[in-house]
Amino acid sequence: MLPRFPAGRPAGRSAPRRPPVVTYGLIGVCTVVFALSPVSGLVPSRGSPLAQSCAQAIYFDRWGVIPAELWHGLLTGSALGLPRGCDTPPHLAKSPFLSVLTALFVHGSWLHLMGNMLFLYVFGAGVEQRLGPVRYAAFYLLAGYLATYGYAVANAGSTQTLVGASGAIAGVLGAYLYLHPRAQVTSVFPFLFFLPLRFPAWLVLGFWFVLQWLAARTTQTGPGVAYVAHITGFAFGFLCAAACYRQRSKLGGARAPTRGESQP
Repeated sequence: MLPRFPAGRPAGRSAPRRPPVVTYGLIGVCTVVFALSPVSGLVPSRGSPLAQSCAQAIYFDRWGVIPAELWHGLLTGSALGLPRGCDTPPHLAKSPFLSVLTALFVHGSWLHLMGNMLFLYVFGAGVEQRLGPVRYAAFYLLAGYLATYGYAVANAGSTQTLVGASGAIAGVLGAYLYLHPRAQVTSVFPFLFFLPLRFPAWLVLGFWFVLQWLAARTTQTGPGVAYVAHITGFAFGFLCAAACYRQRSKLGGARAPTRGESQP
């Protein structure tokens, strides 16, 4: 299932009064970082296939998150899990806490990047418009940190590198669900011959969350998708949006809905 709705705007709502500069900026930074990485295939590679595999593994270890490092300090030697035959780097100048930030802009493949950026493009602008760019940027980073630490709590001894913006984007999805529950989202279902169908956001995002929950309960710990990070980020995003919007309503009164918009 692929949700698509331009800029994640509620059906019938007029165009945002300001462009979603933070959302577009995040998409741009993630794309540039990936394009310049040894994983993209766009940077001329040198050396043998083994050397290239080693460079990619060291890149992920350097800029990604390793849950065990968040609790026990930097890993060295064979604990890094480099491919056999790689020369172990003498020292990675890395801060485990800051690696949570850098990992939000690192992706493992073109498919990984495009999937995350599509969700951010579809839903990010609607959340940014409601929260404002500064608060939205802080919210995005905080969602990414909490999602990553949520995963690290559940996998405290894992030495598997975690990269990608999906935890932070899950926070955006949770916030969107609270702020625009009845917005119409166009979704494509492969088993229905890729027919575009429109559903309310609460159904699309609720279904997505249930899938993450079921996958987290049935998937064994190991390489793959960090479902626990998605659940943590989504729950934080929903609760944070609820707290911020309710506080705003208490301070300034409930905002009258514009034409075609439903209040949450």
